[in-house]
Amino acid sequence: MSDGFVIALVLLYALLAIGAGAIFVFPSIRARLLQKLAAIPGRINHVKPIAVGPWQRCQQAAAAAIVAIQQGRWLAAAAALIIITPVVLVLLLRLQSGPASYYDETVTDPNQTVAMLLRGEQLVPPPPLPPEAFMTREVELIQRVLVSASRDWNLFDFDFQQRLLLAFRLMEERHGYKMVLLEGYRSPERQNTLATMGSSVTNAAAYQSYHQYGLAADCAFLRDGKVVISERDPWAMRGYQLYGEVAESLGLTWGGRWKMMDLGHVEYRKPGFKKGKPPEATPAPTPQ
Repeated sequence: MSDGFVIALVLLYALLAIGAGAIFVFPSIRARLLQKLAAIPGRINHVKPIAVGPWQRCQQAAAAAIVAIQQGRWLAAAAALIIITPVVLVLLLRLQSGPASYYDETVTDPNQTVAMLLRGEQLVPPPPLPPEAFMTREVELIQRVLVSASRDWNLFDFDFQQRLLLAFRLMEERHGYKMVLLEGYRSPERQNTLATMGSSVTNAAAYQSYHQYGLAADCAFLRDGKVVISERDPWAMRGYQLYGEVAESLGLTWGGRWKMMDLGHVEYRKPGFKKGKPPEATPAPTPQ
């Protein structure tokens, strides 16, 4: 939180305190306020909530406070305002760090969650990591698998790309974990090659994996500028669990739920899509 935002919150509290004091001390100000608020409760109750959850509770508390003021029930009005203030502050804090910070946990539909978090924003892939980020002992142990892996975000299905980027943002903003893409799109030839390495790498042959369709990704964490993959690292294991929760809330399937767990793997089982055949080629442009 920036110093400017803290100062703004302090000033807001000061203005609220001054305004509340003026209403209680000066009957003329109170009378004018009651006149202005006369028609508001009905309007507020007919306004569609911005979203279910905190905003709706704030709206209901505001309507209750106005009615209580009109009826002279000052204690009830104060109670309603006490309810409103922390909710508004929490929402402001969430919105202050960007669109993805606002998250209403009462929303259970992943598509609605994604739309609410993005709010029309198109996320941009991060720049590639320098080669030295992958120079760790644990990465070297699987270097034969990663050396030819694609980390080109542009080869992803767009819907999956945005959900994965959103998961990366939420992991960093909410949990302090910086994510890194290990592998995205995988050619059928590479898929078959990996399948020959045994079940410890993959059981899927060509076109049996969502990787061939740009709908899957293998990810890990970045700590002190180095890629962390090890499942023996408690910090990384906690990160994988959080990553699974975040990914699933965005409609992605997490490999950590599988019998043969793949903690860094997520895939998007896009509605109406079926794997098992080569993806449709992009039509060639019509000659002019």
